[in-house]
Amino acid sequence: MSDRSAPPCRLRLDWVYGYRGHQCRNNLYYTAGKEVVYFVAGVGVVYNTRDHTQKFYLGHNDDIISLALHPERSLVATGQVGKDPFVCVWDTFSAQTVSLLRDGHTHGIACLAFSADGQRLASVGLDAKNTVCIWEWKRGKILATATGHSDRIFDVCWDPFQQNRLVSCGVKHIKFWSLCGNALTPKRGIFGKMGDLQTILCVAAAKEDTTYSGALNGDIYVWKGLSLVRTVQAAHGAGIFSMYSCEEGFATGGRDGCVRLWDIDFKPITKIDLREAEQGYKGLSIRSVCWRADRILAGTQDSEIFEVMVRDRDKPLLIMQGHSEGELWALDVHPKKPLAVTGSDDRSVRLWSLVDHALIARCNMEEAVRSLAFSVDGSQLALGMKDGSFTVLRVRDMTEVVHIKDRKEVIHEMKFSPDGAYLAVGSNDGLVDIYAVSQRYKKVGECSKSSSFITHMDWTLDSKILQTNDGAGERLFYRMPTGKLVGKEEVKSQRWASWSGVLGPEVSGIWQKYSNLTEINAVDANHSAGVVVTGDDCGLVKLFRFPCLRKGAKFKKYIGHSAHVTNIRWSHDLQWVLTTGGADHALFQWRFQPEAVMNGGLDINILDSHGDSNSEESDSDVSDVPELDSDIEQETQINYDRQVYKEDLPQLRQQSREKKQQVGSLKRQRGPDQGLRLQFVHGYRGYDCRNNLFYTQGGEVLYHVAAVGVVYNRQLHTQRFYLGHDDDILSLSIHPLKDFAATGQVGRDPAIHVWDVQTLKCLSLLRGFHQRGVNALDFSADGKSLVSVGVDDCHSIVVWDWKRGEKLATARGHKEKIFVVKCNPMLMDKLVTVGIKHIKFWQHAGGGLTFRRGVFRSLGRPETMMSVCYGRSEALVFSGAANGDVYIWKEPLLLKTVKAHDGPVFAMFSLDKGFVTGGKDGIVELWDDMFDRCLKTYAIKRAVLSPASKGLLLEDNPSIRAITLGHGHILVGTKNGEVLEIDKTGPMTLLVQGHMEGEVWGLAAHPLLPICATVSDDKTLRLWETSANHRMVAVRKLKRGGRCCAFSPDGNALAVGLSDGGVLVVNADTLEDLLSFHHRRDAISDLRFTPDTGKYLAVASHDSFVDFYNVLTSKRVGICKGPSSYITHIDWDSRGKLLQVNTGAKEQLFFEAPRGKRQIIKNSELERVDWSSWTCVLGPSCEGIWPTHSDITEVNATSLTRDRMLLATGDDFGFLKLFSYPVRGQYARFKRYVGHSAQVTSVRWVHDDSALLTVGGADTALMIWARERGAAVIGEGDAPLFHDNRPPVDSEESDDDVEDDGGYDSDVAREKMVDYITKMYAVSIREMSGTKPHQQLKEMSADERPPVSRAAPQPEKLQKNNVTKKKRLVEELVLDHVFGFRGYDCRNNLHYLNDGAEIVYHTASTAVVHSLSSGTQSFYLEHTDDILSLTVNQHPKYKNIIATGQIGNCVGVWGGNTPSIHIWDAMSKQTLSILRCPHTKGVGYVNFSATGKLLLSVGVEPEHTITVWRWQEGSKVCSKAGHPDRIFVVEFRPDSDSQFVSVGIKHVKFWTLAGGALMYKKGVVGKVEDGRMQTMLSVAFGANNLTFTGAINGDVYVWRDHYLQRVVAKAHTGPVFTMYTTLRDGLIVTGGKERPTKEGGAVKLWDQEMKRCRAFQLETGRTVECVRSVCRGKGKILVGTKDGEIMEVGEKNAASNLLLDSHALGGIWGLTAHPLKELCITASDDATIRVWDLNDKKLLNKVCVGTAARCVSYSADGEMLAVGMKNGEFLVLLANSLKVWAKKRDRSAAIQDIRFSPDRRLLAVGSLENMVDVYDVSAGPSLTRLIYCCDIPALILQLDFSADGGYIQVSSGAYTRQVFEVPSGKLVSDQTTIDRITWATWTSVMGDEVLGVWPRNAEKADVNAACVSHTGLNIVTGDDFGLIKLFDFPCPEKFAKHKRYLGHSAHVTNIRFSHDDKYVISTGADDCSVFVWKCQ
Repeated sequence: MSDRSAPPCRLRLDWVYGYRGHQCRNNLYYTAGKEVVYFVAGVGVVYNTRDHTQKFYLGHNDDIISLALHPERSLVATGQVGKDPFVCVWDTFSAQTVSLLRDGHTHGIACLAFSADGQRLASVGLDAKNTVCIWEWKRGKILATATGHSDRIFDVCWDPFQQNRLVSCGVKHIKFWSLCGNALTPKRGIFGKMGDLQTILCVAAAKEDTTYSGALNGDIYVWKGLSLVRTVQAAHGAGIFSMYSCEEGFATGGRDGCVRLWDIDFKPITKIDLREAEQGYKGLSIRSVCWRADRILAGTQDSEIFEVMVRDRDKPLLIMQGHSEGELWALDVHPKKPLAVTGSDDRSVRLWSLVDHALIARCNMEEAVRSLAFSVDGSQLALGMKDGSFTVLRVRDMTEVVHIKDRKEVIHEMKFSPDGAYLAVGSNDGLVDIYAVSQRYKKVGECSKSSSFITHMDWTLDSKILQTNDGAGERLFYRMPTGKLVGKEEVKSQRWASWSGVLGPEVSGIWQKYSNLTEINAVDANHSAGVVVTGDDCGLVKLFRFPCLRKGAKFKKYIGHSAHVTNIRWSHDLQWVLTTGGADHALFQWRFQPEAVMNGGLDINILDSHGDSNSEESDSDVSDVPELDSDIEQETQINYDRQVYKEDLPQLRQQSREKKQQVGSLKRQRGPDQGLRLQFVHGYRGYDCRNNLFYTQGGEVLYHVAAVGVVYNRQLHTQRFYLGHDDDILSLSIHPLKDFAATGQVGRDPAIHVWDVQTLKCLSLLRGFHQRGVNALDFSADGKSLVSVGVDDCHSIVVWDWKRGEKLATARGHKEKIFVVKCNPMLMDKLVTVGIKHIKFWQHAGGGLTFRRGVFRSLGRPETMMSVCYGRSEALVFSGAANGDVYIWKEPLLLKTVKAHDGPVFAMFSLDKGFVTGGKDGIVELWDDMFDRCLKTYAIKRAVLSPASKGLLLEDNPSIRAITLGHGHILVGTKNGEVLEIDKTGPMTLLVQGHMEGEVWGLAAHPLLPICATVSDDKTLRLWETSANHRMVAVRKLKRGGRCCAFSPDGNALAVGLSDGGVLVVNADTLEDLLSFHHRRDAISDLRFTPDTGKYLAVASHDSFVDFYNVLTSKRVGICKGPSSYITHIDWDSRGKLLQVNTGAKEQLFFEAPRGKRQIIKNSELERVDWSSWTCVLGPSCEGIWPTHSDITEVNATSLTRDRMLLATGDDFGFLKLFSYPVRGQYARFKRYVGHSAQVTSVRWVHDDSALLTVGGADTALMIWARERGAAVIGEGDAPLFHDNRPPVDSEESDDDVEDDGGYDSDVAREKMVDYITKMYAVSIREMSGTKPHQQLKEMSADERPPVSRAAPQPEKLQKNNVTKKKRLVEELVLDHVFGFRGYDCRNNLHYLNDGAEIVYHTASTAVVHSLSSGTQSFYLEHTDDILSLTVNQHPKYKNIIATGQIGNCVGVWGGNTPSIHIWDAMSKQTLSILRCPHTKGVGYVNFSATGKLLLSVGVEPEHTITVWRWQEGSKVCSKAGHPDRIFVVEFRPDSDSQFVSVGIKHVKFWTLAGGALMYKKGVVGKVEDGRMQTMLSVAFGANNLTFTGAINGDVYVWRDHYLQRVVAKAHTGPVFTMYTTLRDGLIVTGGKERPTKEGGAVKLWDQEMKRCRAFQLETGRTVECVRSVCRGKGKILVGTKDGEIMEVGEKNAASNLLLDSHALGGIWGLTAHPLKELCITASDDATIRVWDLNDKKLLNKVCVGTAARCVSYSADGEMLAVGMKNGEFLVLLANSLKVWAKKRDRSAAIQDIRFSPDRRLLAVGSLENMVDVYDVSAGPSLTRLIYCCDIPALILQLDFSADGGYIQVSSGAYTRQVFEVPSGKLVSDQTTIDRITWATWTSVMGDEVLGVWPRNAEKADVNAACVSHTGLNIVTGDDFGLIKLFDFPCPEKFAKHKRYLGHSAHVTNIRFSHDDKYVISTGADDCSVFVWKCQ
């Protein structure tokens, strides 16, 4: 029997013994049906304890390791290990998949948990980051994902009362997570003093933020919020592995073998010790508990499941047992009874009853058991051990008979002889020992010829011969009992008692054709049924026929075991098969179902997707496979890989852009002012596509060719085109309403476009899953979803929600190609796919698809299916097969087959009452609704073509590839590229046609008529009419393919160059031969007749010669020699004397006719030559046609118009480009057109230059482009008037203009260069050196030293000045007010709220809501770093909703935090959503859409990614790199959710959100005068698609669609930084940089068209006003300036009112508080000092001091003020009038701190020069310097005087604190003296007293400022992390406890208490803001 088909019988999983307890936890539950659900190996098991039955879930393909129960208790989720692990959510009643969750994790899924409402699922991965994912599991969608922890996570659970809170725990940690938007944010639990930091193994959340967790030491830790509040000591004696919460309370299980029950408040109820139970044992460890009403389940480490009734808690029942951890290899079956025995590395031998499915005996051995054998009568059992010994037991009482050890290596195989006399024992030493049973197992023989370990042994029936298999793949035979070797011949006639060997002719078919010989571990043959079962290393059990002779036999396969199947046996009565799993140590019992059972009535099992072999291989069950159809064979081998995909272009361009920077100064030649428009395409892609021809709603015909979607009008014979694709379209589907089309293309990440057939606009662009290409598409019947199939390796299937652009489900389709996918017309969640040798019926399950394979039974052969349709009743499916049959299915069974065609049925279409089919035989057949009879046939023949046909049939009966019906006609597409329409009555009309498969290279235009010729590798020469009649007028088949053709000058002859080196000259009308020559072996690449007479013909070939022929005599007259490579192009000069030649080596050569003599011509002379045609690509006149990345692409062809104006080129990227001729200089500009897919092989202008013809190599298309002269005429204020209203298709690629960008502006330039990253890293802002204070080694500190005298106590550290109240500790700081607005580098970040009652803006990392009536502020403080952008949702439904985007910082207090966008409510300050972004550095701009549902963001990273969000769900709609240079603004059109505009450095882009993708058009400047693309800074909108953009030179550009219409010149004199469109009346406000004049102002209000305006002055008193932000409310305009002012301008009276004043750009370093009043003064790098009123929250005064001020200080009486400058100068002012009293400059470096002595006599000045100068103030304004203190190791940080004015303490940048005596300037070194000084102020960050303020992570950053309160009880500090911290004073302990406050950006520069400790004032460096905090 050489039958290679699969056996007809089957196995069905009957029982699984075991439970996975090791390395898993919490994996055992009661379902709603009171069944028990758990898993073992790769199988989910539902066990009914009452009926003792099991159901199996087999949807996994590797070990399951996690399980979660849905709150409703009938669904469970299971997670597996593996490379691409997935989660299955399945129903425990039906064991069917409900949802598949893929692509979230790698390595494996360690834990799972359903949320309390059951809607969401949390999963934790086994990867290094222990990734946590949150799924909306019904849709299979990830909502959020985050890095879990650096170490393993053991458990995760949801808070049952708070929707968005989770808890996870694991190695040495517990984390509390909050889910907001797409951000999953963890906070670590604080163990504190209550408990030890240790590993937490399990966790359960309870009410009121309480969490209970089980720890490794057996304690229960109880958490409230983040903190550990109490512990339940010794709840268990060892680790608590499992905790289960239910209505009654909690159950816990631990390693001590106890289960404890607790009530809801975690008070103990009872304890059950399973070790004490009847079945218990020492070392029992519990891994999983479940408590349901009065029952408790416990699963143990050793694979047992106990069930305990609460009433009989002392009698636990053991309901499931299995082997415990350790490999399981040993298996045998009892020879007489339904018993099996197993032995494992857990040292136990277990006896199982196959009927009762139960363990009946167990015996523990001393050693691991590796093999077992029952004696012939079943009375004795031999056990082979791992140590080389073996033992024989009596079966009835399991007592030992003998124990023998002859070997050292493991005994892997033993068998008793059939006559019971001998026992053969095979060991890993490679020897088989023979023992005589009757002589108490005396050794009687030895077989020693094996070179490797023994794997299998079998006896012959007569017990005479033993065969062995060994690890070296040898099969040997031995005579028994002596052990002599026997030859193969003697064995031939023997019958074997058993067959367990994997070698030998009988089982050669179990091996795949090319497999290594160790994969199959075990085999057992069933002789009577003629089948053999095998178990292998892939975890598969397979069923083959036996004997099974030919390699690669077909089989049925069964999954379930996870890794290795180690052993396999038939039971004694052949009813069951038993298999053991190595690593999963499970025993599976399978029921054998012979053929008879199957055919007697349908077994329900077939309907279970996994019941039958889910076998990939058994598709082709038939051995005599018919020959594959040649067409199909050819098609399956088509490969859609490309060397360079279109997607690679941007990178290439970027690289070449860098190259081009060197040629940046070149002025590139301008592009042409004429354009092309695609007019007609000849071609239809039929050779490898199908179902790609449809009628649209309006009766037009829809199909595709090359990269073009074609809509063809039958009445007018015209075409319209969808040109959105950039590579071959492979598939097409039409929406059920016939108004939208979907097309899928080739690509690295191929896109699917859904587009409108009428408007030809792309509605949605789907990509991001398939690879290489998309070859099948189908819309669902409701039109909402779209299914696509890729040509990637696993032919993946994706179901898309195409409108939203989201993947709904994904699956691996099949390992062979899938040809068609069809959606069920009634049920939206079902579909069917057909392809090579398979048909699969799919069901949508959450994020995945499950399938059932078609079951052919004996009714039909498994064939390759080429087409498929659903019938009218949803149950039936009809598929067309490669053998011409139609198969009829009732899912998933084959009902019958009908012979329909000769050869494959390629096309099928279902009608209301029947079907129409088309086949390779070229016949169309109409059928009734069950294929019972064929109603009508139409053969496609030339004879029946109607006269109205637009072409000729190439041959009769062409293969049919697509059929559709409608409008009373049948539409047919053929493999030969023809589209025909058949009238029901019979006549056929050919509508369009093109070349067949093969590349088209030859193209020639007739010299006098609108006719052209093409010749192709499809071996045809064709003539086409290029005028309005677009049709093929003649065709001739050639012997071989041709590569070029040319007309003679009079148009009568046509020469064709063939690919074998021959040349054919034919009559140009009839295409009949005139003459032929054949002198070359390689293909002819070009040929040309001489102009005028056409006397000579030049023929260029690939073997690098050009031959000259005299046409009249047909003789060769000359040969041109010299080219070093193949010839690519040739052209004659107009006299017919000189021939120009281009070669593949990029040589340009010249030869003279007729002899072929080589000529050298200089460039200067070359200019004068008059060429009769130009098709060459080299030379100075076309230098500019080569693109920058021309090292990859070739320009294949060019063609010059007769008037020498335009040069057209075609290249390998499929681009057609138009240049102005001559094309001088590199990289000329051009216009470019897409349509061809792969390469454009030839381009030719027609005889009168009115059109251009192009052919595209492999896409077989001939395209005709109309020339449009003077592309567009612009009427004043109107849209450009185009011919037939089509916008001009414009060139792209002028991206990289190195033109001037409209001038330079310092503000813009600064912003262009801002690098947000350097600021993000918290680094020291000052240049410090030395060891940080908390790392310095101290000498003995003050308190350890003996006191100096017993009498005097230590004096106060700090003088308690004038604090009259009792000493009060400051407990808390509350942010009260912020003076600051980020105007210097942000825009449009200031808005009105609530009809102008409040305004919202931001500074530092704080968003401020400022009430205009009361002047108070409230704050949103959730950001962790600077806010860069802010916007307000304008939609009334989302009132007061703000979005703010921040910088991302990579290092810092908070660990890495990616930039994020927060969406929050301005009134409640509630965070509504947090979006973690792909923008790596920060979010530069945010904007809401018209409906308020979408949010747009743009990053400041180099790619400037633009992202669209659904902010409420936290989901990203799509993301795309925006522009290589900075994008300043992105804004939605105010009436749209899909159109938006981005502006930035030298670009304006008009974007469309299409489904889940972004597409853009660049702004086209065109011919508008004064218009040029320059840096745009702002954008506003008007009606009718008008867009206004503000430019850097002060102009405003007005666009309609994406074309520039006009320019509003000099709207401002400087850059237009901001524009605001008022939604209610359409008026536009602009703000810019302008010198205030009478007419002009920095703010202007315009009408809707921006024609008229009114200017407003801002009265700031500056010479140049620079506005960064405007917003218009009711009659008021809100203005924010670059210098941080916010003001309001009245529209009526133009009066401006200052709302907020703050420092302009520059760090604020100086700060001093008035000693007696609630005032403070700040000094900043913006060269001002400002006086602030802390009570009224306003600016009282500001003085410009001329240069950057660095420090400021009041005298103790508040009369004098000292200011230190950055240039080393200092001033003394009178505090009340702020008049300068004195000034002095003794230093050239910055003054760092300045102080008056308490008595105001001295002034100390500390500088960057490491000096402190002391001046005498009392002597008047002359300020004599008394002394200077030197010996200071580094720059000065802070100075403080002592209360008596006698000492000064200096802290320096070397982390030192020194004390000097004044006025002597001596350094005080005596510590005791220092300890006794009382200080007037304390601002030093150094010193023992303040050691505790230095944080642990200060390596990267410093504490910059400190101030001790006037009560002397607190100290506040400001640091480089931007934190304000409050400590107690003094704080000598390291890392003292403190409270921290956020709000500033990175660096806090200074901090002070106000005079009565009511306020703390802090200042910032980067944020230029002053924060006022209230002390409480």
